[in-house]
Amino acid sequence: MMLNAQSAANVRDCRKEADMKQRTTILYCRLSRDDGDTAKESNSIQNQRRILSEYADRNGFTPYEFAVDDGYSGTNYNRPGWQDLMTKVESDEVSTIIVKNLDRMGRNYLQTGLYRELFAERGVRLIAVSDGIDTAVGEGDDFLPFREIMAEWYARDCSRKVKAVAKSKGQSGKPLSANPPYGFIKDPEDKNRWLIEDYPASIVRRIFAMTIDGMGPFEIAQALIADKVERPSFYLGSRGRGNHKSTYSEKDKYAWSYTTVTQILAKPEYAGHTVNFRTSSTNFKSKKRKQNAPEDWVIFENTHPAIVSQEVFDTATKLRGTPRRTDTLGEANPLTGKLFCADCGAKLYNHRFRKPITHKRADGTTYTEKNPQDIYDCSTYKITKYKTGAECTPHHIRTAVVQDIILDALRRTSGYIREHEDDFVEMVRAHSEVRQGETAKVYKKQIAQNERRIEELEKIIRSLYEDKALGKIPEERYDDMSTGYIREQEDLKQHTAAFQSELDAFNADSVRAESFIEVVRRYTNFETLTPSMINELIDRVIIYEGEWSVDEDGGKGSRTQKVDVYLNYIGSFNVPNTRTEEEIEAERIAEEQLQMRRKRNRGYARKAKEKRLAAEAETMKITEAASENPKPDA
Repeated sequence: MMLNAQSAANVRDCRKEADMKQRTTILYCRLSRDDGDTAKESNSIQNQRRILSEYADRNGFTPYEFAVDDGYSGTNYNRPGWQDLMTKVESDEVSTIIVKNLDRMGRNYLQTGLYRELFAERGVRLIAVSDGIDTAVGEGDDFLPFREIMAEWYARDCSRKVKAVAKSKGQSGKPLSANPPYGFIKDPEDKNRWLIEDYPASIVRRIFAMTIDGMGPFEIAQALIADKVERPSFYLGSRGRGNHKSTYSEKDKYAWSYTTVTQILAKPEYAGHTVNFRTSSTNFKSKKRKQNAPEDWVIFENTHPAIVSQEVFDTATKLRGTPRRTDTLGEANPLTGKLFCADCGAKLYNHRFRKPITHKRADGTTYTEKNPQDIYDCSTYKITKYKTGAECTPHHIRTAVVQDIILDALRRTSGYIREHEDDFVEMVRAHSEVRQGETAKVYKKQIAQNERRIEELEKIIRSLYEDKALGKIPEERYDDMSTGYIREQEDLKQHTAAFQSELDAFNADSVRAESFIEVVRRYTNFETLTPSMINELIDRVIIYEGEWSVDEDGGKGSRTQKVDVYLNYIGSFNVPNTRTEEEIEAERIAEEQLQMRRKRNRGYARKAKEKRLAAEAETMKITEAASENPKPDA
């Protein structure tokens, strides 16, 4: 019986030895960052290869093969070389793993320990040459966990130092991103400076221009695809730049997306600014980045050449916040988001539909056609009309009328600027000085009052706390009183900050006027109102409720409606009267003639209505008489 057992053990040992001979040895090399030699393998990796191959040849670990991760952090095991090694381990193809140091495996002591346990279960021998570790011999096994913890501490310390350097660099105004955005290229003489790259910059300008023309991100993406414009990741990756040097696909060469367009429109870098601390990592082990809130960004203005002006960027940003809704007639109205109710302040909603109108032919038959209608009315009136009763009046106005008013305001303003540019700048300055002077006086007085009251409240709260600490007032009473004072103090601080913000928002008057002049100069004529004109020149339009006059006969006369047009940068601007007496008289005569025609047309319409009603009444009499005196039967 003993002989049979011994024979079986010998057979198992022989099979195990034969199995180990079929399995291979892996020499694993890793380096976190390359040493600058991009043309070939890193020098450190080459040294690791030499040391490990000499050790394997000297100790009979043949045949062997290499697994290499050049430029991969040890805190993350998602490395191609390591993943390939683990696939072979799980397939029982590996007998021995040899590394230069144990920290070449990784710097996460928990995961490194788990991998060591897995190697032991699979019968894989682990050797760390410089550390003198060999799991087959057992030398230094008790100290392995401590070595792994020290490796992770080293990684954590390096991460802390790198973060400190990055924070200092970011706060100094230098860009933290390794690659400049699409449209820029690094200055060969200064890696912290960006220069404009002509072709991609022209695409960026085109995207902003199409946005101002009223196109949405999806429409822009489709237009770029139709024109076969290379998408940013492909353009940069195919030229060995950007974050997709090895992952760009020829198949998706022109695959622009809605997201890509919106990301370009949201980057202040295109207006010449540097934005740092957009993202952050949760800890040094994780490579995932989380997006920081915009208020946590640090923005340095005018640090590099701008691809688009600040005015164009601001206009595009404002447009991205206005929904573009289409209706059954197809296109979204470019005035949407610009029209506001004068009474309740709500936006006006656009309604476009086909209204059926009945017409009468000469032979007495009728036919119906659908007449296109394009109108705006107050959103508050529409929302509450059928629910709780109308809280506002309709403020109904046709889109064509608003467009004519806006176009007329732009024509008169641009004409005055071209002929009297210096006078225009002086008028804007004078108007703004009055406005700033009056507002600043009120705001400064209120800020001073608030600050005095905030100091008083601080003393009261401190005194209350001392009384509570000395036992002069009960804690419940302290809580009630202090809560009220603290709430009042916070409200005052918010109001003070708002007032101060309003004071700080006043820009130089000449700068505002010149900004408007610069935009006006981009347009050669104002014959037709375009979406880009609306978006670049119009801030908002205030619509008042229309009023009907009474004619001489006591009936409804003509309808008048007040409309205020506010322009970007300069607000509401009343063009001075520079017309001659002859022009004024000609305009007066034209207005009188217009009113006479309208009165005449109303008279014709009234007579036609009276005639129609009389005819209907006569027809009704004949019908009634026929029914009362039917003809006798033949």
